[in-house]
Amino acid sequence: MIRPVKPEDAPAICTIYNHYVRDTVVTFEEMPVSIKEMEGRIREISARYPWYIYEDDIYVLGYAYINRWKERSAYRYAAETTVYLKPGHEKKGIGSELYTRLLEAARKTKIHSLVAGVTLPNEGSAALHEKFGFKKIAQFNEIGFKQDKWLDVAYWELLL
Repeated sequence: MIRPVKPEDAPAICTIYNHYVRDTVVTFEEMPVSIKEMEGRIREISARYPWYIYEDDIYVLGYAYINRWKERSAYRYAAETTVYLKPGHEKKGIGSELYTRLLEAARKTKIHSLVAGVTLPNEGSAALHEKFGFKKIAQFNEIGFKQDKWLDVAYWELLL
């Protein structure tokens, strides 16, 4: 089931997200996010943009949202997409279901341009974005440093 996020989802979201913070280079955050911090993020982001949860009968298995791309006013019609899945639930169609719902919601807003940043290599994320019509438009080499290595980030864009 896919539904809008609630602040009460913060513990489950932290469980998913903090795995990526601690154990991967997918996100450039390096310190785990507290439940209180996540509750604040949920309130702030979901007040302006769509944020969806994918859950089975018991567990949150993934989430996706869009958020502001940049702070300057001329960027007001651009947003960044995010999707995270509970480890072990990749390649089951959950990311696609979340993105389908997210893009449907985005098309009902004034957003014109969606951007997705992906730490490379990440063939699964690249394939997901391209499946939905995103085009790779940029790559920054060695832009981040995490887990004792330099990391590249590519950007995909979708014009709505």
